Amino acid sequence: MADRLGIIAGGGELPRRLIERCRAAGREIFVLALAGAAEPATIRDVPHAWCRLGAAATGLAVLRENHVTELVLAGSIRRPSLGMLRPDWRAAKLLARIGYRTLGDDGLLSAVIKELEAEGFRVIGPDQLLDQALVPEGSLGRLRPDAQAEADIERGLQVARALGALDVGQAVVVQQGLVLGVESIEGTDELLRRCASLRRDGPGGVLVKVEKPGQERRADRPTIGPRTVAIAAQTGLRGIAIGANSTIVLDRDEVVRAADRAGLFVVATNRS
Repeated sequence: MADRLGIIAGGGELPRRLIERCRAAGREIFVLALAGAAEPATIRDVPHAWCRLGAAATGLAVLRENHVTELVLAGSIRRPSLGMLRPDWRAAKLLARIGYRTLGDDGLLSAVIKELEAEGFRVIGPDQLLDQALVPEGSLGRLRPDAQAEADIERGLQVARALGALDVGQAVVVQQGLVLGVESIEGTDELLRRCASLRRDGPGGVLVKVEKPGQERRADRPTIGPRTVAIAAQTGLRGIAIGANSTIVLDRDEVVRAADRAGLFVVATNRS
């Protein structure tokens, strides 16, 4: 059997888009679906196995049995407590070495990638498989941020960079200079929903989503898609700002159409 690409799949749109892209390219894949994170519909028609997050020995064995040599990590995972993780001997060995409680999400993912590489797998980033996933600086649709929105973007970037430096989250919502919410364990979609009840009168807020300083770019890269635009519109935001050349945009054409229909701007920025 030929070597396969392995997709370690969490939740959200990204694993599904990778599967579709590999199918279109005729690339053979095997999906290791993480229980409690991956969506059953995503992996229904592809070779796959389910694995709980703490069962590292089982996961590694399954990948090898299915001739996987190259790996991509894709999708959201809600980080469990150690009690809920129930690490097997292989996972416990890793966690004891790296200090599970002391690492943020990016630090933990970086350690996991190093461990996978030590096991002989080649780990690549999702953007290496998705055509034109990263976007250059500029507006993606017909709308542009006005002066107030530009000020909110600037404020959001300051907060997001500070947040990212602590390895906490990638996103922040700012309205008229006020920080309505920052991303933590819940993820971007739930951040937007939470901020809906906190919005002030007047021009809506802005979602700012950028990578963390020094982020491991092969995992948990900032990602938006049509669903992000839909939730942003539903929760009263006026726009989205992302990091240029560093944020994955799924279904770019549909993101542009959805944003234009909803009257939202989507802008990629290189400002630090």
